[in-house]
Amino acid sequence: MKSTAAQIDERLRMLAPIELELIDDSAHHAGHAGAASGGGHYNLRIVSPRFQGLGRVARHRLVYASLADLMGSAIHALAIEALTPEESPPSRP
Repeated sequence: MKSTAAQIDERLRMLAPIELELIDDSAHHAGHAGAASGGGHYNLRIVSPRFQGLGRVARHRLVYASLADLMGSAIHALAIEALTPEESPPSRP
């Protein structure tokens, strides 16, 4: 069985990201009600041309739609930074 992080990565590929960074912060939430039920806490940074022309809420809806079957079970909390390539600073050498 794939890890939750691998499942998230796989599902978000449909958004054609040019950058995808997922950080599992679950260990920092030990003892939290969501952690007790097995749901993880994640921070996501995703850069995709699919976000062009969309506002913040619409971008988040695309991400949540991609992860719908994981939300509330494998994922308890998800912080999202969704950017277009133009909004993302260039990578450092």
